[in-house]
Amino acid sequence: MKAFLSRISRFFMVLALLCVFIGGTSIRSLASEQEESKEELNLSEFIIHHVLDDHVWHFTNHLTIYLPVIVYSSERGLDIFSSRNFYDEYHNVINYDGYKLDHSHIYLADSGKAVLDLSITKNVAMLLITAVIMALIFISVGNAYKRNPGKAPKGLQSFFEPVIVFVRDEVVRPNIGPHYEKFLPYMLTLFFFILIGNLLGLLPGAGNLTGNIAVTGVLAVLTFLITNFKGNKDYWAHILWTPGVPLPLRPIILLVEVIGIFTRPISLMVRLFVAITAGHIVLLSLFCLTFIFSSIWVGFASSIIVLFINLIELMVAGIQAYVFTLFSSLYIGMAIAEHEHDHH
Repeated sequence: MKAFLSRISRFFMVLALLCVFIGGTSIRSLASEQEESKEELNLSEFIIHHVLDDHVWHFTNHLTIYLPVIVYSSERGLDIFSSRNFYDEYHNVINYDGYKLDHSHIYLADSGKAVLDLSITKNVAMLLITAVIMALIFISVGNAYKRNPGKAPKGLQSFFEPVIVFVRDEVVRPNIGPHYEKFLPYMLTLFFFILIGNLLGLLPGAGNLTGNIAVTGVLAVLTFLITNFKGNKDYWAHILWTPGVPLPLRPIILLVEVIGIFTRPISLMVRLFVAITAGHIVLLSLFCLTFIFSSIWVGFASSIIVLFINLIELMVAGIQAYVFTLFSSLYIGMAIAEHEHDHH
């Protein structure tokens, strides 16, 4: 365990230093490009642009990935084209083929009607990258178990096995109970998806995947559906007719319980969204202090602070994955638990 913790701490330190170095380089590049083009450096716009989703994956003016746009409307049917068509040679937004792009939303240029946007945006691309990384990791780990049954884990397997065992024995099993095994694949997927998404999101230029409320909302809805569809009769009996409550108070308790069904997933969704988005904004704001004050000493001090904040954010990335999985396990465990009542 000490060797594992030492390996984890070294990994986090290297990742934090990498984030500080690349982040400073990216913002410095942005500043120099806008200075050359005689444009005013708009750091607030840069921060918001990083946090929000977009049809373009922009690193610097010399490194931009134009993502595919997929839109559908009853007037025009299905259209697929590159988001490069929405920008001229000076990267100003322009209309293209009857479509206009306004604050990352696509409309019909003539009527202003919103279209059904199925595009591969920056966050969708990040989601696909996260899914591919997870598939590669766990296919590799699974194959290692098959090749070496009963033997001590090595390589990638040795890195992930303690984490998997921790999630199983300290999070899922105690909170769900004896029937935890049928929910374990979902819980492990949930934990590692959030963890890897959080860690990738800390890399400068990466999409803010787990800081997107649509993504956290879908994860919360999945937990909500599993909890309520798998809930047994005792779970619903406690909600609809809570035992031991005086009859005059039953309508009030029923209302509270029904509201609680929906506030639980909402708390899951908002907690992850706020924690990750706030962390990104704080880090980027500290990076930008150098260019606000135009001082090398401020830049040095902010870089030192950013290094420690980055280490905290790396810890938060793991904590948020843990907390989301913990509360999901707790809600599901409450829904499938069998209660014994004393009858007097």
